[in-house]
Amino acid sequence: MAALMGSLVPELQRLLEKDPYLAPFEQDFQRRYGIFHHILKSVEESEGGLDKFTKSYLTFGVNRFVDGGIYCKEWAPGAEAVFLTGDFNNWNPFSHPYKKMDFGKWELFIPPGPDGFSPVSHGSKLKVVIRTRSGEVLYRISPWARYVAREGTNVNYDWIFWDPPNPYRRRHPVPKKPKSLRIYESHVGIASPEGKIASYKNFTHNVLPKVKDLGYNCIQLMAVMEHAYYASFGYQITSFFAASSRYGPPDDLKELIDVAHSMGITVLLDVVHSHASKNSEDGLNNFDGTDNAFFHSGTRGVHALWDSRLFDYANWEVLRFLLSNLRWWIEEYAFDGFRFDGVSSMLYHHHGIGEGFSGDYNEYFGMHVDEDALAYLVMANYMIHFLHPECITVAEDVSGMPALCCPVKEGGCGFDYRLAMAVPDKWIQIIKELKDEDWDMGNIVFTLTNRRYGEKYIAYAESHDQALVGDKTLAFRLMDAEMYNYMSVLTPLTPIIDRGIQIHKMIRLITHALGGEGYLNFMGNEFGHPEWLDFPRKGNNESYHYARRQFHLADDQLLRYRFLNDFDRDMNKLEEIFGWLSSPPAYISEKHESNKVIAFERANLLFIFNFHPSKSYADYRVGTEKPGKFKIVLDSDAPEYGGHNRLDHNTEFFTQNYSHNNRPNSLLQPRSLNESDGQPRGQLHTYFLEVSSV
Repeated sequence: MAALMGSLVPELQRLLEKDPYLAPFEQDFQRRYGIFHHILKSVEESEGGLDKFTKSYLTFGVNRFVDGGIYCKEWAPGAEAVFLTGDFNNWNPFSHPYKKMDFGKWELFIPPGPDGFSPVSHGSKLKVVIRTRSGEVLYRISPWARYVAREGTNVNYDWIFWDPPNPYRRRHPVPKKPKSLRIYESHVGIASPEGKIASYKNFTHNVLPKVKDLGYNCIQLMAVMEHAYYASFGYQITSFFAASSRYGPPDDLKELIDVAHSMGITVLLDVVHSHASKNSEDGLNNFDGTDNAFFHSGTRGVHALWDSRLFDYANWEVLRFLLSNLRWWIEEYAFDGFRFDGVSSMLYHHHGIGEGFSGDYNEYFGMHVDEDALAYLVMANYMIHFLHPECITVAEDVSGMPALCCPVKEGGCGFDYRLAMAVPDKWIQIIKELKDEDWDMGNIVFTLTNRRYGEKYIAYAESHDQALVGDKTLAFRLMDAEMYNYMSVLTPLTPIIDRGIQIHKMIRLITHALGGEGYLNFMGNEFGHPEWLDFPRKGNNESYHYARRQFHLADDQLLRYRFLNDFDRDMNKLEEIFGWLSSPPAYISEKHESNKVIAFERANLLFIFNFHPSKSYADYRVGTEKPGKFKIVLDSDAPEYGGHNRLDHNTEFFTQNYSHNNRPNSLLQPRSLNESDGQPRGQLHTYFLEVSSV
């Protein structure tokens, strides 16, 4: 097969030049590309092209024609008969039968009424009725349903035909793709200090202005795709084309995205195509009475840890469904791209369960790789970037699959970014297991810079994963119970609170500046949100106490949370000016173990970190590439960030023609204002801007 393909991948040699260790796996890349190419060619030949194929939501499900007539189409290969019922026919289950088509498809046309009005009105309830081959009658929600809602105390969701007479019209242009991606990971439902499910409207009016003020240029919305179980954090999807109704109607989400665009904020959807909920009454599972319509049958179709269904990515109609789903969120709601959840689970037949992923390249090639799922991801990225070049895709992959973020034409998967998932794990491990004096500077630098050449990474110190019940945020790990009593400026600054505030800032800055080509923060963590996240469930008496974000803590001038909030804001805004995330990787000139000092240059800035728990340094020499005059532009020890004000910000520093640490020039860091005060950390956490040459 590989011999027949020849040089099928157009620019494979470019990939192999970047990473010669991939050369033994050239045939694997050829084969994988061949699968993708075959799918793409088949779409062009059999489906009228990629554009038509990926807009199948215009014909599948229930759609209104211009003349008011209703056209319905479903894929139910295991059904003996299919019907449509609902308010429109007084719930007569068999009065409107579908016509059987080829390949397991069924269609129904309901003509308009004599007055030209649609026979199915906006807001009316519907069900697809499936008669199975065994004679069982099932009531189902269409997989293509665009709006579902749960009424009152009902357990299951209802399918509601959504066709408003005056749908939302966008008012603002889509912002350009940001060069430096600063992501504010968000969950609409918890985006309020109140103990309830917050709304799209609340996020639009109360959270978006905060995001803008903090200097983030992108929000990543979690838990938008409809999920029956709120406590799943949005990762057990039941209706893939429906925006969650628990936060409000679809138009409110469209307004949220439109207003974000007016602020220059890009909006990504946390898309879950790695698995689906096991629900059958209001989900995809057993839609046509069989277990293999959308999913693999038997044990292969069930995720052992997540207790959810696994898609059959080799199935043509599954490809139609998932690719159209991506297109729907882009074109109907104006999302600017996606963060693909659970990519590691998709890539391997073992789903990453029990795998350590040592980095041996044999782990990424062979029979254990699900190349059908890989081909789907390549198709998804190809489609998104071909039809919407401005869109952004991010992969959540813990395995380290090579070429995940390389172009499709090079044999890559086509993602724009991948999450640097080793970074938060490293910070947790350091804080949990090591004394301050045992922090390994070389290991910190290695973890932050250990990424594949030519692939862009989103760095983060913590995400929603670390905030969930059973885990702890960085702030809570650092300060724990003392956050309850000593975060007021009217109370004594205890050593634990002082240490926690200083380390929190330093971890986030060094991750931001050194860890990748993008940065992510989970909402509330910018100001050290206390405690953890826990959604209402039986185990906590359905409480919303921990399913909220207490933004008011950062607004209170008498609380120390504002120091962390303001530092996060100024860190982002400085990146906006100098663009280190879109600059080449940093040059690290120093990682001194005994001094606990890390120094590096990136984007015309010199970053210096002192992680020593007790020592300040005076006249500390640091190497630099360019000669010139430097001044302090951000200092974690500044009083406005809860620091001890030990550096004179009015001082200008001139380089000397004196090589140091393999840099041709060097300068002496500023003398501490109080060199022997013994305060913990942050003494030398500064960086400098070169403003002129000398």
